[in-house]
Amino acid sequence: MLAGIFAAELIAAVMLPGHERAAAAVPVVSRSQPVTTMSSAGDRVVRLVNLGGSESDRLLSRVTADLDGAVDAVVGFWGVDWTHEIAVVATGSDEQFQQAAGGGTASQWADIAAVTVAERVDPVARTMVDARIVLAPGATQMSAQALRIVLSHELFHYAARVDTALDAPRWLTEGVADYVARPQTALPADAQTGAQSLPTDDDLDTPGPQRSLAYDRAWWFARFVADTYGPAKLRQLYVAACGVGHVDLATAVDRSLGIDVAGLLPRWQRWTAGRT
Repeated sequence: MLAGIFAAELIAAVMLPGHERAAAAVPVVSRSQPVTTMSSAGDRVVRLVNLGGSESDRLLSRVTADLDGAVDAVVGFWGVDWTHEIAVVATGSDEQFQQAAGGGTASQWADIAAVTVAERVDPVARTMVDARIVLAPGATQMSAQALRIVLSHELFHYAARVDTALDAPRWLTEGVADYVARPQTALPADAQTGAQSLPTDDDLDTPGPQRSLAYDRAWWFARFVADTYGPAKLRQLYVAACGVGHVDLATAVDRSLGIDVAGLLPRWQRWTAGRT
């Protein structure tokens, strides 16, 4: 989820792919002091911060191996014009994750695998302070594919951070991040019922099945736009609807795709029907 700009904290979260649950994982023993190592992904410098124990060490080794692919996925959609410094934090307890993610309630982070946060963003200078991707302790238990999805999803948020507004529709930012990160798998048989209306930010804030479905619907919508109008049009829609100084969603859809929302929904429904 997204929140905050300028002096406020920015947060973007990702559900565990395939509905794997971070909270169900065995807790990791936390370190008393963080351990920081440096790595690279392409021409970008990566700072890896371990707040947990040996399990977090192994997780960050997996992160290092997957970051090149994540960078390639983000660059392929968003381009190269984003920060060349990446920070990834592995937490060892739910309390550490909650603190590193910027606070909030335990229920806020239920089902959440990772978040991207920044203490301060300057959209004019296009810079951010203390930005980091924070991994939940349960990330140590994720499958190889799930971890790749989470990294690519969060790295898109990280890359787009300085160009994303405080009041951007969060469901669209999450849907586009999932489009960048997730493989193009078949939709479930009942997907068409989820295309009767656009998702809402409130749907993303309710832990459990409603949140999970909202993430999926946002992803399906982003896939639909990219498949029907092209990835460049999806990027254009993101900038128009979510960028600093953005217009409202209906206007963004009309300007970017040349159709109103009422006309777009039946097309989305037909698209979902053909991909189940």
